[in-house]
Amino acid sequence: MPTTEKMIKQVLELREKGLSREDIAKELHLSEETVGWLLSRGEGSEKPPADTYIGWRSIGVYSQRLTHMARIFADIILEECAKNDTDVDAIMGVAINGIPLATTIANEMDVELTLFRPPRGKEQSGALGSISSNFAGVRDKRVVIVDDVLSTGGTMKKAIEFLKANQGEAALCLTIVNKQQFNDIEGVPVRALIRTHVV
Repeated sequence: MPTTEKMIKQVLELREKGLSREDIAKELHLSEETVGWLLSRGEGSEKPPADTYIGWRSIGVYSQRLTHMARIFADIILEECAKNDTDVDAIMGVAINGIPLATTIANEMDVELTLFRPPRGKEQSGALGSISSNFAGVRDKRVVIVDDVLSTGGTMKKAIEFLKANQGEAALCLTIVNKQQFNDIEGVPVRALIRTHVV
């Protein structure tokens, strides 16, 4: 796990590259409050806000490991489909870290793959994001949304709104880690391999 000093250095480097506080939070899987604390180097606050750093590099560096993860996720999807007596038509990977997971899951399940780019920075107000035209569309499809970490739920919510606006239906939200206490977003079930709790 990175030290506070290393995280401060990462946050400052990302800010120098022009990333907003929100973008830095998404990049490092931290809350915006924690990023703010790191940017101020903890000034005016004795201890950092409660947050959990998530790193999954040991999985991500080898495609074979992602394939094993995809099999677990496919099993979870099939479980949800059986519960609701439904099928899914496509797996939608959220850029950037959800894309390799979604690709391996779609391959495992032999369903379509779509890629979602959430709005960033100045695009945020009113924008729902976009999908890549090189991959499957979402119209009239039941779609599983895949990302690596659910921090606030904001990105998943945007993906669900995007699907609704484009005549698609969100069937399930999947993540490696869920940092929240809720089990659904906008009525769409959320499933994760790991859920964190601050105690």
